[in-house]
Amino acid sequence: MSSAASHPIRIRHWWLCCLLALQSASAIAQPGHDSATQATAQAATQAAGLDYRLQPRQIAADTWVLEGAVEDFSRANGCNIINTAFIATAQGTWVINTGPSRRYGEQQRDAVRRATPRPVVQVLNLNLHPDYFLGNQAWRDVPTRALAGSIAGQRAEGKAYEDNLFRLCGDWMKGTEHQPATQAIEPGLLRFGGHRIELLRLSGHTGDDLVLIDQDSGVLFAGGLVFVDRVPTTPHADLVQWLASLDQLEQLARARGIETLVPSHGPVQRGLGGIEQTRDWLRWLRATLSESAERGLDLGEVIRLPIPRRFAHWAAQPAEFIRSVHHLYPAYERQALGGTNITAQ
Repeated sequence: MSSAASHPIRIRHWWLCCLLALQSASAIAQPGHDSATQATAQAATQAAGLDYRLQPRQIAADTWVLEGAVEDFSRANGCNIINTAFIATAQGTWVINTGPSRRYGEQQRDAVRRATPRPVVQVLNLNLHPDYFLGNQAWRDVPTRALAGSIAGQRAEGKAYEDNLFRLCGDWMKGTEHQPATQAIEPGLLRFGGHRIELLRLSGHTGDDLVLIDQDSGVLFAGGLVFVDRVPTTPHADLVQWLASLDQLEQLARARGIETLVPSHGPVQRGLGGIEQTRDWLRWLRATLSESAERGLDLGEVIRLPIPRRFAHWAAQPAEFIRSVHHLYPAYERQALGGTNITAQ
């Protein structure tokens, strides 16, 4: 699959799919959930102060996570559906991901300051998606780093991200302007502040997925390669590469004795169950799209296929499935008709 930077219109198409998917999901979803009224009331209260209420939770030595909602983007959660984190070492603090908005980045900075006196010396964006880097504005005085391909994608698609998150989340996004990471980072093993930190470049969720393994604390920051209890997003996905990366990631994690996995979306967990969850979904999605195309189903029929029970309770369901069908299925149809081979998807 070609890089995100070479297709600046792809994200615009993806966000159109987002809106279509939300409409379709509303039509498919079952009515009558009492929680909807409660969520609306909670959203109104939270939005009045535009406070993300970020609460650092320590998960290992020197390591904290700021957990996002296990949901889809909405005004109710201020577009905060990502886990960000920080590692406070003797040589300074690393921040991992900066959230969906300038407001988030500013509140993240305050949360880090409350948790540790150790100054922030580096910010990492694990990939090119908006909630990984739109908070970079709050860290202008600190080096912000990402893989080179992610920086290219942030530059190419940042304005579209801004526009679409404004549409989805309104006032939470005020003052947000995309600021791509300023320095490319190279994969490798380094020692910093008493921690052996391994940086890996994998791919599949995007063309450049940065993964961080802290060998001393036993924490794996898997970025967008792993989703837990939430349907994976696929705007830049190569499903075959993604599955291969998950296999590699699992092997590395077992070899390193990893105890804690931090996905970018979904609950932090002990063990590696999130890798298997994500693998299971991707295999099912790929098989479903391929088989549907062979049967000659149209797109509308595919989005109304039943979701297996093991996935039905996941967050962003069925909206995320519908989004994936909208932008992935046409290639499977072309392959079924004898056109372009998409074995790499």
